[in-house]
Amino acid sequence: MIEAFSYIDVIILLLYFILILSFGFYYSQRNDDNLESYFLAGRNIPWFVVGISIFATNISSEHFIGLAGAGSMRGLAVGQFELIAIFTLLFLGWFLVPIYFKAGVITVPEFLEIVFDRRIRKFFALFSIIIYIFTKVLVSLFAAGLLFYDLFGLNIYASSILIVLITGLYSVIGGSSAVIRTQYIQGIFLILGALILSISGFIAVGGFEGIYSKTPPDFFSMFKSISDPDYPWTGIVFGAPIIAFWYWCTDQYIVQRLLSAKSIDQARKGSFLAASLKILPLFVLVFPGIYASILFPESKGDEAYSVLIYSNIIPHGLKGFVIAGVLAAIMSSLAAVFNTISVLFTNDYYKIRYPDANNRKLILVGRLSTTAAVVIAILIVPFVKIITSQIYLFLQSVQSFVSPPITAVFLFGLFSKKMSPKTAIITLIIGEMIGISRLILQLLFDNGVLLNPFLVDILRINFLHFAIFLFLFCIVIIKIGNVFSEADKTGIIKLIKSTWYESLEEIKFNLLRLRIKKVKSLNLNFVFSIFILFAVIILWSVWN
Repeated sequence: MIEAFSYIDVIILLLYFILILSFGFYYSQRNDDNLESYFLAGRNIPWFVVGISIFATNISSEHFIGLAGAGSMRGLAVGQFELIAIFTLLFLGWFLVPIYFKAGVITVPEFLEIVFDRRIRKFFALFSIIIYIFTKVLVSLFAAGLLFYDLFGLNIYASSILIVLITGLYSVIGGSSAVIRTQYIQGIFLILGALILSISGFIAVGGFEGIYSKTPPDFFSMFKSISDPDYPWTGIVFGAPIIAFWYWCTDQYIVQRLLSAKSIDQARKGSFLAASLKILPLFVLVFPGIYASILFPESKGDEAYSVLIYSNIIPHGLKGFVIAGVLAAIMSSLAAVFNTISVLFTNDYYKIRYPDANNRKLILVGRLSTTAAVVIAILIVPFVKIITSQIYLFLQSVQSFVSPPITAVFLFGLFSKKMSPKTAIITLIIGEMIGISRLILQLLFDNGVLLNPFLVDILRINFLHFAIFLFLFCIVIIKIGNVFSEADKTGIIKLIKSTWYESLEEIKFNLLRLRIKKVKSLNLNFVFSIFILFAVIILWSVWN
């Protein structure tokens, strides 16, 4: 290992910060007109910016540290979460994007008010804000702190606070326009930096021949046995989609990028671009973990990615791009969180309470709530110590405990004419109480608290299997509730049915064209979707 980074690496990092802050402040001057300008970038973002923004929003430090760490210990199986996301993004683009646009909403909770009532809107907005703070913010800062401690010896708290302050600066002033457009640049840095490290690691281990000869055979089995403690195939096939639907289809954190697009078609293309980019983490984040297990077997787990950066496999100068890529991932995700918390509070609380507030006041409230989110992020930094090793699995397990009730309520809200607001709120409250109780038990157990044997047996249930059980339990609650109540949802059901009919007709038309071999007349979105699906099937075929 080498002992220091070169001056070229430092210069590249400084240039990265200058570039991002310049972009952030430049676009900060263009969004004071109205609420949509500040929170949805004026609904004027092209599809390629939307797609990269979604990818940059999703990929954060826990992906770099966590995916590589899991890859170093168990191989490619952790990449299944990334591949499952692809199917969900395709569903989002084809069927949910048109509904969100035609409903004319700014937030997902606002859409849920149309489906149910205002209670659900407020509940979902508040719950989302709490989840963002204690998962997205906390986990990102913990992973970033680990990385910068390993690389530079920086205190985990100091590095976290520094990143939060820099990111919060342009997020507060610039709103969605600054966040999304800087994410476009950050996404490029992210991909470039990850590619540099992955290619360097691939060369260092001697290519595929070196990889296969120096790792256990089960590293390349993406479908594990049903008894596997981390990645049972039943959990991957049936549990992971439940988490993915909540994250990609109902979470304002992601949906806000799509609602900023110029049109339904531009948002749809952005969703498909993000889906295609989700193939990358398998090669540029999971595989580097395998490289680390070969080159530095003593540094498996959450240290795997940082040891690769610090090693001599990457030439001076290129290290700066790699670190800039990690910084880009952290900052883009944190900026998205701050901006999303801001729009949820302003649109789903303040605007409801003060419906006559003008645009200038709403934007001021948006900036103040973003500032509050930054301050809260700094205050919770000391809590990073509650997170255990294997960051990515920790994050997925947390999401598996909170997502099933939301997925169940959202899906039945779309399809069930009978489901009432009362049934929805009861399902959410009971489901989330169970999920959060399971999370608390896990945290207590991981931090050395002795538990009753019965509770320990509950903890032995794989988190993905737990997600399936909780999802089915929520469906039972909904079914029982539908027996005793009924709702009038004629308007929204009609909108949903007509929108889905249009999407299905477009898919059927393209399938017919494909069948009669009129390839030139195929819709670009359809071609894009088929290409992505085939890519996933090929990957599963190669590593099964």
